Amino acid sequence: MTPQDIRHAWLARNEIAVFDLRDEHAFASGHPLFAAQLPPHRIAVEIARRVPRLATPIVVYDGKDGLIDAAITQLHALGYTDVSALDGGLAAWAAAGYELFEDVNSYSKAFGELVEARRHTPSLPAVDVQALIDEKADIAILDARRFDEYATMSIPTGTSVPGAELVLRARAAAPDPDTLIVVNCAGRTRSIIGTQSLINAGLPNRVVALRNGTIGWTLAGQALEHGQSRDVVAIDPEQRDEARATARSVAYRAGVRHIGSDDLRALAEDTGRTLYRFDVRTPAEHAAGHPPGFVEAPGGQLVQETDAFAPVRGARIVLADEIGPRADMTASWLAQMGWDVLVLDGGFAGDAAEPLETGSTALPPRGPGGRYKRPYEGTDNAAAAMQAYLDWEYGLVDQLARDGTHGFHVI
Repeated sequence: MTPQDIRHAWLARNEIAVFDLRDEHAFASGHPLFAAQLPPHRIAVEIARRVPRLATPIVVYDGKDGLIDAAITQLHALGYTDVSALDGGLAAWAAAGYELFEDVNSYSKAFGELVEARRHTPSLPAVDVQALIDEKADIAILDARRFDEYATMSIPTGTSVPGAELVLRARAAAPDPDTLIVVNCAGRTRSIIGTQSLINAGLPNRVVALRNGTIGWTLAGQALEHGQSRDVVAIDPEQRDEARATARSVAYRAGVRHIGSDDLRALAEDTGRTLYRFDVRTPAEHAAGHPPGFVEAPGGQLVQETDAFAPVRGARIVLADEIGPRADMTASWLAQMGWDVLVLDGGFAGDAAEPLETGSTALPPRGPGGRYKRPYEGTDNAAAAMQAYLDWEYGLVDQLARDGTHGFHVI
């Protein structure tokens, strides 16, 4: 397929999966906006999960590394019937005047920057938040990352509330509406999306993002905590019902539809369209019991790493959450990112048409080989790399405008 063919598919919202066969270091150096990374040694492990429909158009490319023919042969052997190479490779993409995006999860991060630019999402710099901590101000710092990231390094006094859990658990974390809520992540995206989630849901508290997350904290010369385990588990029925109502209202504004088990069955029987089914609750809840066919995709990470979970642009997505707010809030963001996304009503114990499945459905980890070291991970990153990463993020809104294929909207 030519670069023009791919661009047309994205603009028309036709189904297509574009895979970069290089390792993450090379992928992070530049790739088309909606391309996803898939090294050849992971094809057999990941492809059925990431591209569940065998007739999906797939396009692969490399950096003139000689990986294409073997990858196409392997995909054909696995039953995929519409596999092509990018004609002319990345050089042809660039020669056509099309944008190349750096880093990983680029379009999710670009969307986060667009949200901040359009909604003027409020934030405070690290020095101001440290001053509030020092004066023992009435603040609650909520960390929107995965729990393992939080445990590795966190803002002092911070509590782990992963992104999709924020609207559900923020009232329990900060029951006094006069408490200032500060949402942080490692860099920018999850703190922007988390902060705006609480604002969109009408939380009575003042809510701000920690500007530039733990990167900004470190660059300010301020100490992080390590090995913390504070989280918010218990919510009362009133908080749950309030979160359910407000999240559903946000999802409705974003154009999200709700479906029942019969509707889901009809969608699954549509062989002409890819269907992703994601359980956006916590990994522990998912392992304890989930609707058949739904895979583990905690909502905050699904918004942050959409290209990893759902590389088929133009596919349908159905989300499940027996309480409701996590699916509705996640769906609201995916809809704004241009996805055809629905929320399943029911499907869990007591109302399930089929018995629940148990156990984790997470893909086996890739390991460190060929993995790009994110400048916001861990505690040993160079200051110059962290600042360069922030500078890159600041430029993403302009790059989205030049690229012109994203189709994002912000409510």
